[in-house]
Amino acid sequence: MAGTTYDVIVVGAGPGGYVAAIRAAQLGLKAVVVEREHLGGICLNWGCIPTKALLRSAEVFHLMERAKEFGLSADKIGYDLDAVVKRSRGVAKQLSSGVGHLLKKNKVDVVIGEATLPAKGKVSVKTDKGTEELTGNHIILATGARARELPGLEADGDLVWNYKHALNPPRMPKKLLVIGSGAIGIEFASFFNTLGSEVTVVEVLDRVLPVEDAEISAFAKKAFVKQGMTILEKSMVKQLDRAPSKSGGKVIAHIETGGKVEKAEFDTVISAVGIVGNVEGLGLEGLGVKVDRTHVEVDAFCRTGVDGLYAIGDIAGAPWLAHKASHEGVMVAELIAGKHAHPVRPESIAGCTYCHPQIASVGYTEAKAKELGYEVKVGRFPFIGNGKAIALGEQEGLVKTVFDAKTGELLGAHMVGAEVTELIQGYVVGRQLETTEEDLMQAVFPHPTLSEMMHESVLDAWGKAIHF
Repeated sequence: MAGTTYDVIVVGAGPGGYVAAIRAAQLGLKAVVVEREHLGGICLNWGCIPTKALLRSAEVFHLMERAKEFGLSADKIGYDLDAVVKRSRGVAKQLSSGVGHLLKKNKVDVVIGEATLPAKGKVSVKTDKGTEELTGNHIILATGARARELPGLEADGDLVWNYKHALNPPRMPKKLLVIGSGAIGIEFASFFNTLGSEVTVVEVLDRVLPVEDAEISAFAKKAFVKQGMTILEKSMVKQLDRAPSKSGGKVIAHIETGGKVEKAEFDTVISAVGIVGNVEGLGLEGLGVKVDRTHVEVDAFCRTGVDGLYAIGDIAGAPWLAHKASHEGVMVAELIAGKHAHPVRPESIAGCTYCHPQIASVGYTEAKAKELGYEVKVGRFPFIGNGKAIALGEQEGLVKTVFDAKTGELLGAHMVGAEVTELIQGYVVGRQLETTEEDLMQAVFPHPTLSEMMHESVLDAWGKAIHF
């Protein structure tokens, strides 16, 4: 393979990279993917997939504890943390192996090693057998991102964990501090809280889940507090004093709220304060690639400004979502193949958080829509008004829709409650098809389903809701 020339070289085999390589191969291009660690990237191995496996175990455990509500009996309910983690790792391994199979099936070459870009159209890969030199007409950077580390709050795998440590925990935390309330922080807080940890979440901004609609954030916070979490907003962890596990294992956190610093003791801390792009060591500076705060600057088609060089997924900036990376991978492959490609619009990409209750959204929040100058109509429908939700024993939740009052365009949809991560796609399709409130009102939703709330929320925006 040394010295081989390809139509497309993809650096990174996460959900952006492997999808880009497969699509390129499907379009008749000779493709190779270079990966330094695991096929499937962070998402399949240490992110989206294994966290959902953990959260599923927590969900089942929570339902078992509620057995009596459903006329059932379950005695001596418990869990084996090692077995829960083992299942999660097994799910990740299965999917990672599946990626290898898909690449082989599509005749995509795979090189395992560290890549650098010594010159335009060149990729040098340091493998365990030496160095391979690849030449490519087009190079797609899909190197992803890693956890951001703040000075003094660095993960050590013992008392202070990042997402990797939290996915393969050495113990069950008794008293857990989670720094950061984005999707990663809240999902881990939800998992460990459900299994019995005493959880405190610290968020520097004025509300948890700060990218979500304010109303949804407030609803979620209320649910988390009801479940026993302590939520500290407009707060900052200034310092962590650590006493290693061999000497008792505790962390004293200095937490500042409203200008006042207080100390609190925990046995475990999870740092989830964002991510930084993997841009180092690639040789981007020498090629003239512009990097802004660890992310490669790209245009709407993921072009870097250097001829034949593209960047997709987390390395290309927000939103940091696997499905955004995959879609960009397909778009770039089609662009390279001379097809008519459509730019990926960030405001049309749904965000999903798999805590309990689940949270999902697409498009503009109510506040953002107003800030952009729209006159809005807002509809809401609570889970308590839905027959299926009550039958499921999941009557805590809310569906909120935001429309342009003048045109009826669906500007945004925001949900909190059971299975909303599945429901949100209905609104995603609606936005993609440029639907109006009239189309959504005329659509017949099956009964009894949770999706009926989506219909009622639209009706409510025009004062036509039936069951609320």
